[in-house]
Amino acid sequence: MQKIILYQIFTRLFGNDNTECIPNGCIEQNGCGKLDNFTPEALAAIKKLGTTHVWYTGVIEHATQTDYSEQGIRPDHKATVKGKAGSPYAIKDYYDIDPDLATSVPNRMKEFTQLVKRTHDAGLKIIIDFVPNHVARCYHSDAKPKNVVDLGEKDDTSLFFSPKNNFYYLPGTTLGGEVDWQDYTESPARATGNNRFDAYPSRNDWYETVKLNYGVNYLEGERTDFYPFPSTWLKMRDILLFWAKKGVDGFRCDMAEMVPFQFWGWVIPIIKEKYPHIIFIAEVYNTWEYYNYVKHGKFDYLYDKVGLYDTLIGVIRYQQSATDITRCWQNLGELRRHMLHFMENHDEQRLASDFIVGHGRPALPAMFVSATIDTCPTMVYFGQELGERGMDAEGFSGRDGRTTIFDYWSVDTLRRWHDGGTFSGKDLNEGERDLQSYYSRLLHIARDEKAIAEGDFFDLMYMNPHTADFNPHRQYAFLRKHENELLLIVANFDEQDAQVAVNIPIHAFDYFGLPTLESAEATELLTGTNLTVTLDAETPVRLTVPGWSGAIIKFTLPGSK
Repeated sequence: MQKIILYQIFTRLFGNDNTECIPNGCIEQNGCGKLDNFTPEALAAIKKLGTTHVWYTGVIEHATQTDYSEQGIRPDHKATVKGKAGSPYAIKDYYDIDPDLATSVPNRMKEFTQLVKRTHDAGLKIIIDFVPNHVARCYHSDAKPKNVVDLGEKDDTSLFFSPKNNFYYLPGTTLGGEVDWQDYTESPARATGNNRFDAYPSRNDWYETVKLNYGVNYLEGERTDFYPFPSTWLKMRDILLFWAKKGVDGFRCDMAEMVPFQFWGWVIPIIKEKYPHIIFIAEVYNTWEYYNYVKHGKFDYLYDKVGLYDTLIGVIRYQQSATDITRCWQNLGELRRHMLHFMENHDEQRLASDFIVGHGRPALPAMFVSATIDTCPTMVYFGQELGERGMDAEGFSGRDGRTTIFDYWSVDTLRRWHDGGTFSGKDLNEGERDLQSYYSRLLHIARDEKAIAEGDFFDLMYMNPHTADFNPHRQYAFLRKHENELLLIVANFDEQDAQVAVNIPIHAFDYFGLPTLESAEATELLTGTNLTVTLDAETPVRLTVPGWSGAIIKFTLPGSK
């Protein structure tokens, strides 16, 4: 069994080779990546990195300032759209493909189904976003199947709450607040996507969205009304089935924790009964809700943001000790294998940005630990493996260390890797090529080594206190084992090479059923270097661990269980 290696791509930016982008530029000025840019060559290059799944971010139609009315698509009011391109999380039509991504707008769904086939033909699986909590203020489905009633179409707007309603209404109010709505009017106003239950959202709210109603009455102590099933439950079930039928292999569910876990526990088994291969990934940040969303909500995986991600960011920025990593897996318990590990995504600042560590190399030990510490999936955000800095001021986003999700833009490192569709890498500099090569080696190891993909874990930090031969604040050591294969893994968060002596306790030998070996042959997997060490509880394993990197020592053991 392979470990899931997920490559997240912000679809509209991939393949856009425009070198003359201007801040706040429209699609005609700045260009836009297309589904057709994911050629067999592109998909082969993505797979070569070691990936198993591609998350195409932003493929479902969302609000935009670009006018497609000539194509029969109802335009959005510009005041309700963030940026020229718009947020992919302000869904405008759950049953359609974003026209920006189409080479031929009338054929946009056909182009998507062709992308599905190309991706599968390349040996990759497909994840797309499902955005359940909120929709664009100007939501309207032009592409919904026959007999589908649109969201809000039959709502009683005189009521704040009804399980038959799809939205929350604020009777007697008109939408206002800090936002300049120009000539856009909404009366009665509807609750804003980030649970703003008044008519006056601020500029920092998700003002471009309205919240969907899953049967929770927020004005009456979050009283629930789930039976009979609320209208929104039934509509969302049908939308998930629609996309599952298109051949996708999974859904990343945006802000899943803002939707009651009872809905997920109902809908996910329905989808999996018909499409058992589909995986569900939840964006959840409230650690107190992890158990509910896995055990009762039936999610396969949850974001590990407030645990491992935040800790590793602290370690690479010299704000936390590597010993804090132990606390991360201890706190999760049996939920560990239900987490999705990552060091970048569209919400977070780029590792190489000025806001984190300034370039890609110092972040490598964090990615090293994230990819190897457990069996759960590992995700890479496109350009992360190239040291993309995300320091452009693209428009609505501003210079915030993130790659824009609101603007039409072209990403420098991706553009040079793309190289006109050849993916030769000849226009990358030496540092970028080295970083990409490192990521590829690491991801292949994480994907294919059974001790990582399927094996057990043993933390070594309690047996390795601060000595001249080991610094637990800057090094982190653990074991992974499957059948007769044992991996000793040591991360080094310092810039300088570390000469370490790693103690393996007798408890580890008992726990794994390890033999003691006076002369054990081993291989360091990142470099292919062979070495011979003594493997017993009395003799530390001595290694040189490169700076801003790690070592993965593989033993093939006789007589272990």
